[in-house]
Formats: sequence, C-alpha cells, structure tokens
Amino acid sequence: MAFTPLHDRVLVERVESDEKTAGGLIIPDSAKEKPAEGLVVAVGAGAKDDDGDRIAMDVKEGDKILFGKWSGTEVTVDGKELLIMKESDILGIIA
Repeated sequence: MAFTPLHDRVLVERVESDEKTAGGLIIPDSAKEKPAEGLVVAVGAGAKDDDGDRIAMDVKEGDKILFGKWSGTEVTVDGKELLIMKESDILGIIA
C-alpha cells in the first residue's frame, strides 16, 4: 500500500537508539524509551496560506529529524510501524 501524507504532514520511521549508555551499560528493552529521532519516509505537498498558495516544506524524504516525545500518530503501513505528524512537530533536521 502506498501512502502519501496530505498538506503539511510527514510520514516518519523511528530510528532505533543505541543499546548501550556512554559508560558501556547495556539498556534492557523494558527500560528503553521510544526514540525521538526518525527518518522522513514521505512528505505532503505543504499547507496553503490565506491566498491559496502552497507553503514549501522544510523537510524532504530521507532527512533525519528530531521530534517531540509525544509527537505524531502511530500507524502501520506495509507492516512497518510509522508516525504521521505535522511538520511543526519536528524540532530540527540532524546533519
């Protein structure tokens, strides 16, 4: 199933975090938080302003992003757990 977000929405795949701390301790699955980093899978065409013109999106497919802990709605597309969120929920692009 192909999925294209509408307007200023973005489809994101979470990026798994490291399983060890900086000090070398292994973090068990039960203690892990869901990662707040992701990879942009698809983007919408952009929102429209009051004149009906499209507002260009700042993110594009393939960007690695940082988003808020409670951002987005979890969905399953083609068996993958993904998030749909508004572009405004994205905190920044990781270079």
